[in-house]
Amino acid sequence: MPSNACGPYKYEHDIICQLIENGSKVLDLGCGEGDLLLRLQQEKDVQGVGVEVAEEKVYKCIGKGLSVHHGDIDEGLKDYPDKSFDYVILSETLQEVRKPYLAIEEMLRVGKRGIISFPNFGYWKARWQLFAYGTAPITDSLPYEWFDGPNIQFFSIKDFRRFCELKKIKIVQSVYFNCGHKVSLLPNLLAQSALCVLE
Repeated sequence: MPSNACGPYKYEHDIICQLIENGSKVLDLGCGEGDLLLRLQQEKDVQGVGVEVAEEKVYKCIGKGLSVHHGDIDEGLKDYPDKSFDYVILSETLQEVRKPYLAIEEMLRVGKRGIISFPNFGYWKARWQLFAYGTAPITDSLPYEWFDGPNIQFFSIKDFRRFCELKKIKIVQSVYFNCGHKVSLLPNLLAQSALCVLE
């Protein structure tokens, strides 16, 4: 998980902690080193499980006392029964998976609600860098060089909303933000990141 001066990831975690009720059952897909899962256990007393593809991160999670399984989201979640979690979280991970629709379909199968956050490729600084310089954009929420990052899907808030309409996925709540502040005006242009609650 990248970090930056604006700290949008901590802010995103703040939002997720506010959304999830105490004692919920939570599955965190692509949980990384388990920072969010640990915080949810400490602050919200959740029954949390993580799934992570990077083996070294799984070991770090286990070292923190977290229940994390080594697995690839692109292969589905066949080990988990339908609606076995209150929430399934896909935090800053959707842009890294090869099969985004499968990941979302599976998260909504095993969870009553899904929480997805992602960097907004439609953010004005990303558009400007592509338009003015003709180069792949680097912003606070897209911090990697094109040849050295995990992102393989580049989509905007508008793309994601259109995808949900097409697949008949209900967005029950959306939060758009930029450097730790909510963005309500023209989010596809002015927000670096988005978080959506799905059913």
